[in-house]
Amino acid sequence: MNAPTSFDLEAQRKGPTPDDLEITVRDERFARGIKARRWWLNGDPVATAWMNALSATFPRGEAFFIESVKAFRDGADPKLTAEIRAFVKQEINHTREHVAFNRMASDAGYDIAAIDKRVEEMLAELKDRPQILNLAATMALEHFTAMLGHELLKKPKYLEGADGDLGDLWRWHSAEEIEHKGVAYDTWLHATRGWSRYKRWKVKSLMMLLVTVRFIKHRSEDTMDLLRQDGLTGWKWRMALAKYLLVSPGFLSRIIPGWLAYFMPGFHPWNEDDRELIQLYEGDFEDALMQPAE
Repeated sequence: MNAPTSFDLEAQRKGPTPDDLEITVRDERFARGIKARRWWLNGDPVATAWMNALSATFPRGEAFFIESVKAFRDGADPKLTAEIRAFVKQEINHTREHVAFNRMASDAGYDIAAIDKRVEEMLAELKDRPQILNLAATMALEHFTAMLGHELLKKPKYLEGADGDLGDLWRWHSAEEIEHKGVAYDTWLHATRGWSRYKRWKVKSLMMLLVTVRFIKHRSEDTMDLLRQDGLTGWKWRMALAKYLLVSPGFLSRIIPGWLAYFMPGFHPWNEDDRELIQLYEGDFEDALMQPAE
């Protein structure tokens, strides 16, 4: 295991981001040399397809996040500058690991090229858009990933029965998404410091609505496409996906309170300090490493 790199973020900027926050770059590697089932998540085709669909978007998506945040780092205070640097390092590692994960999904027989192509085309359309709107989109999507990461760590049942170390991959990613969940938002506050509070709220709220519609629509379509590749089609499987997302385990329905909070005056990702979930992950991960091989 590679030694983590920590960025000690001293209290040079007052605000909801915890003064004692440390963003730790955990340079881990997963999904190497394992033989996973095609339905690697507890033999469940729906859960596997949903997680595969998410992962297929990450390499290009996280590169977009990095560039969107870096575009506004000039003039940032030392604390935010350190946060951005750590954010970039974490996201680079996430990209590398999801490239490996996606290769494993492809080796299992899934064609995920269409998902990657759609993300590529969408990002190409945004190339000439004002960079501040790309930052607003990044901020909204980072809130999504932090909420989903919170769920994955809070409720272990989501990843129960994952093959090999694939569950650890998603827990690792989730912990770091929680840890850097305020970086894009604080960069937004820095970049829009000359805006009125109403203009900030209007732009970020409209962008979240747009991002939400596209996220749910496209990820659901991607999941159904992967299920079709398993020969699982029709209303039965559409209902199975709806049940997974909205009822049990309720992957999307459980994040509704956090999603609504985004639109409230005074919102900040660190209004909820959920770092205990990161500590829980780190404790469980270290315990697993210390288990003797069978």
